[in-house]
Amino acid sequence: MTLTREIALGSLRLGAANPLFLIAGPCVIESEAHARKMAEQVARIAADAGVPYIFKASYDKANRSSVKSFRGPGLKEGQRILGKIKNELKVPILSDIHDASQAAPAAEVCDILQIPAFLSRQTDLLEAAAKTGRIVNVKKAQFLSPWDMGNVVEKISAAGNDKIILTERGASFGYQNLVVDMRSFPILQKLGFPVVFDVTHSVQLPGGQGHASGGQPEFIEPLARAGVAAGVDGIFLETHDNPAAALSDGANALPLSRLANLLARLKELSSLVRRWAPQ
Repeated sequence: MTLTREIALGSLRLGAANPLFLIAGPCVIESEAHARKMAEQVARIAADAGVPYIFKASYDKANRSSVKSFRGPGLKEGQRILGKIKNELKVPILSDIHDASQAAPAAEVCDILQIPAFLSRQTDLLEAAAKTGRIVNVKKAQFLSPWDMGNVVEKISAAGNDKIILTERGASFGYQNLVVDMRSFPILQKLGFPVVFDVTHSVQLPGGQGHASGGQPEFIEPLARAGVAAGVDGIFLETHDNPAAALSDGANALPLSRLANLLARLKELSSLVRRWAPQ
């Protein structure tokens, strides 16, 4: 694996030779009570596994398949909920932004601003996120090659921000299917920034249910192990206590009951791989 630069997030250190970190939570804020419960439970599981943890939940899912799909509570209410979770549970927060106007208000709460894959080439959005001074996590679009992300990095860096995370979430493979090219991870790492594997969206079947996306969650664990073996710096997982009842992306979410065992395996594998990394 290629060592990437270190990014400081409070007491956490992301990338370089630091331990594998976890970004996880439900796809969308379903309610304040549910988001807080998930944050508490995932934080506890991550702490027990000794894995640095960042809570993820979206206040708005602007790219749902159907106009009838649940999108979340919106920016204002979502930021209130995420702010309470951050302050009361003392966990870093990540959420998506979809428009340049959302960057500054989202940055008041979020430690990491995430650029959705479909928007990863939107220059105004990237620049607005960069100018907040927050860490910017960019999902690599399903239609981009890993080396295309060099242009994305350049846009953010030119706006004065070098706190960048790059996330792989699979590439389009025909209709309603994604495939993960494991070569993507070392290619992305050569750009010098921490690389994350979004394993749950990589098993998504976009639009596979007609009105919503489907998924193949049975492949989450083997793909997660493969990504960690390839040397990623972090793992992104959407997890839910009852995926069948989730209001967004339940078809490709990891059941919360399986998270502890998976994290234990990933940490052990990552420790071995990172011992092999050049110092």
